[in-house]
Amino acid sequence: MLRLHNIKLPLNFGAKAPAQAAAKSLGISQSAIAHCEISKKSVDARKKSDICFVVALDVTLKNTQDERRIAARLAPSVGGLVTPYAPPVLPSLAKAPAVRPIVVGFGPAGLFAALTLAEAGACPIVLERGQDVDTRTRDVHAYWEHGAPAFSPASNVQFGEGGAGTFSDGKLNTGTKDPRGEHILRTFVRFGAPKDILIDAKPHIGTDKLCGVVKAMRMRILEAGGEVRFGARLTRVLHQNGQVTAVRYQDAQGEQELPAESVILAIGHSARDTFESLLNEGFTLLQKPFSIGARIEHPQSLINRAQYGAAAEHPALGAADYKLALHLPSGRSVYTFCMCPGGTVVAAASEENSVVTNGMSYYARDGVNANSALLVGVGPEDFGSEHPLAGMFLQRRIEQKAFVLGGQTGYAPCQTVGDLLAGHASGKLGCVQPSYKPSVVPCDLSELLPLPLIDAMREAIPMLGRRLHGFDFPDAVLTGPETRSSSPVRIPRGENLESVTAAGLYPCGEGAGYAGGITSAAVDGVRCAEAVLAKY
Repeated sequence: MLRLHNIKLPLNFGAKAPAQAAAKSLGISQSAIAHCEISKKSVDARKKSDICFVVALDVTLKNTQDERRIAARLAPSVGGLVTPYAPPVLPSLAKAPAVRPIVVGFGPAGLFAALTLAEAGACPIVLERGQDVDTRTRDVHAYWEHGAPAFSPASNVQFGEGGAGTFSDGKLNTGTKDPRGEHILRTFVRFGAPKDILIDAKPHIGTDKLCGVVKAMRMRILEAGGEVRFGARLTRVLHQNGQVTAVRYQDAQGEQELPAESVILAIGHSARDTFESLLNEGFTLLQKPFSIGARIEHPQSLINRAQYGAAAEHPALGAADYKLALHLPSGRSVYTFCMCPGGTVVAAASEENSVVTNGMSYYARDGVNANSALLVGVGPEDFGSEHPLAGMFLQRRIEQKAFVLGGQTGYAPCQTVGDLLAGHASGKLGCVQPSYKPSVVPCDLSELLPLPLIDAMREAIPMLGRRLHGFDFPDAVLTGPETRSSSPVRIPRGENLESVTAAGLYPCGEGAGYAGGITSAAVDGVRCAEAVLAKY
């Protein structure tokens, strides 16, 4: 099969256009092509007067012998021969282990680890502190509607089936070059995700689709002999002589214990009590840099015009996104993260008496506002302590302060960009209506975030406005805090993916400091499952 790169197609291209473009690029008759399909698609908006799609095409010729001859004369930048995708051959066991492997956490890392183990015949037991996705959805929406009185520490945006990614944009782009990335995307499609995630350069599923996908994956795990225990909060990982021996967890019946030889620890970035428990049990944890900031909201129409110009309303384009980053002379990094076109800012706390923000969008991305995290990098020098969990403590202090500023209701503090840059509190908002539920309280974000971070945001926003026209729109709204972009700790592991403290524990995914999003966390879950299976 031939793969052609950088083929331009107009926004309104028809069904025959890919094959026509392939024939022209290859210098052959279209009749010589047996099959042609788009394997990757992105928008080229560099010239606002000539916005188009740039695609990669997979082409099979009727005479396959011609493919090698034609490929020999193609420049690498134009295309070449590729092998059609084939599902990876994953390990399989003749019988389940006597001591079943345990997966702690049921976000992307734990979900894919459990699926890999189950389909290999290992019959894993999954411990998830939160609830199934249907129960969790009801709990989350109650919190969004009613605020602090309806908050559930055990069932929220951070904890439960699907992890934090379930109530997010559902982005699947990743910087990893791991070939398992393709397997992750195809597995999502296998369980109900839209097929266009295999093609789009910036694929996303959306919360409305993700809920059904994760439920279908759970059903397959159960069918293959796995077990999922919801409302099961890990309390201890027991180890002796450098080897994990058991885990203890709390459920509705009290404390339970399971013997353990292999434990995949996919707890996510918000399982703070688990971090503390691991530290108390003698496991090594390290401080890790992360980022803090706020959610910035603009009218989606403003972002569309900035990115697409006169073509902004073209139905083929949909809601525009952006990704911005810069390094300030002070050494601070300021960047946007988890941009949600046509999305909403959501309440994402995992502890009582705290406020945390995140971004979410549905598959259609048809909301009025665009939002993104506007983040400033922080490191050990900002934590105020050498304690391994000092970064976590910093997160908590900011989140608790936000709760107070919001009137102890679950309302989130916010400020317009114009007021932030002018250095005074927002008394009222402009034309941008914040999407955060239950509500917001205009204030001065310098009362919430450390001054060095505020200074960095004030310096960066006008600079980012020169890169993306309108980013510094005075009526744009900043709602904070955004503190959960990544884990504040790393749980070190060796080349065999096992904890440096005790064999048999596999720190995994974003919470352990080895991933940065849905796809990379899922890839790490598969890797850890493969490492477990290799022991049997």
